[in-house]
Amino acid sequence: MAGRSSPSAAARPLRIVLCPWLAFGHMLPYLELAERLASRGHRVSYVSTPRNLARLPPPRHAVDLVSLPLPLVEDGAGESTNEVPYDKVDHHWRAFDGLAVPFAEFLAAACADEGRRPDWVIADTFHHWAAAAALEYKVPCAMLLPTAAMIASVWHRPEHAGGRPSSVTPGVFEEPKERPEGVLRYEWENRAHFFNNYGSGMSSAQRCSLTLRSCTITAMRSCPEWELEAFPLAARILGGKPLVPLGLLPPSPDGGRMNGSDHAATTMRWLDAQPACSVVYVALGSEVPLPVALVHEMAHGLELAGTRFLWALRKPPGVPGADVLPAGFSERTQDRGLVSMEWVPQISILAHAAMGAFLTHCGRNSLIDGLLFGHPLVMLPIFGDQGPNARAMERRKVGLQVARNEDDGSFDRHGIASTVRDVMVEGEARKAFVANARKMQGIVAGKELQERYVDEFVQILRSYLTDGGTSSTAAGTTPPAET
Repeated sequence: MAGRSSPSAAARPLRIVLCPWLAFGHMLPYLELAERLASRGHRVSYVSTPRNLARLPPPRHAVDLVSLPLPLVEDGAGESTNEVPYDKVDHHWRAFDGLAVPFAEFLAAACADEGRRPDWVIADTFHHWAAAAALEYKVPCAMLLPTAAMIASVWHRPEHAGGRPSSVTPGVFEEPKERPEGVLRYEWENRAHFFNNYGSGMSSAQRCSLTLRSCTITAMRSCPEWELEAFPLAARILGGKPLVPLGLLPPSPDGGRMNGSDHAATTMRWLDAQPACSVVYVALGSEVPLPVALVHEMAHGLELAGTRFLWALRKPPGVPGADVLPAGFSERTQDRGLVSMEWVPQISILAHAAMGAFLTHCGRNSLIDGLLFGHPLVMLPIFGDQGPNARAMERRKVGLQVARNEDDGSFDRHGIASTVRDVMVEGEARKAFVANARKMQGIVAGKELQERYVDEFVQILRSYLTDGGTSSTAAGTTPPAET
């Protein structure tokens, strides 16, 4: 890439402000990005709220944690999305938008000091106010986007099949008028969460559009090797905004540095007693707990499958502990199964020799976690980008999706049992799933590949710096020509 950096700008560390969305599925991987940048000598300010920052593992490199109090939240509760009940979502969005003023004040103070002036703001998808502040203070902004699979699935139109458009495609995040091909009916009905403003005055889609409009480039925790067709298609959909791969930012091998609990130790001892490759790990994330009726179907399905299992179960809200699992389930499966309703060390579990497959909701983090260790997948997407992610992984033949009711997304015990057996029980099908999962492992765990993406991202950020590195190409303009 032919940049416009001066020798001084090319030599000195960059100053980068990183603003992840208030969900641990965003905060943790972007803490990994912050640490990778800091390990290269760059000065990174990681912006979040007090409770979220307190719950993050301590950075291993010199990352400046910037705390902005979340407005309207009492007693420090509800700062991350997994703490927010559905009926309080509007409250959380209004509080989130209330961060605009303190962020602008933080950025103004940083820009007033030439020794602290940021070279870049890296803002997550919904941070329209961070991108707007960056534009006001003439700091270029990189917008962090969701998965390419979701963009390609929901916003693909015939005109994107050719070359890259010359300007930003109008209405990238507008609601599609018709259900896109491959999107199931229940997914289509669930799209409302993205286009509903929940009483906050602005939908997630509007926030994305405003962030895109104010940013200089877009970036994504992905790479073409991971999303073969979807990544270049997403780049065409975004049009004139360059899409830069960050790589997959695989998690640190120490399991998030939070393995010291007694419960975690008990879980690992149970795994130690299981035969190699005999256990399916079941975890559907922390954001959307299953209704108790589907928890029971999952339990019956695991029982019918007959394989060993370790189930990290998020308790449905309002359900007494005694009613979460079917009567007698724990006693009938105690010789081959373990259910945990507390935090478990997912990375350590997936790294264990006893693991044979991963039953997952197909969130981006979980897919990367599972394939980091080459595990075939039993896929049960629930909402958001998980459906497109699951279809992309199914095309890579690393596992199977559980059969669903297209109208409401429900599943039954027989679908769970048959899919788990197909992926877990030795035979030609499992051999193929394992072989393909290990090919994907070569991408996720390929340190040279993943670190190269971070290095190239830094080079692109540098290419926008002008003489002295204290001002940058105006936000929203085209990048330097590539060579």
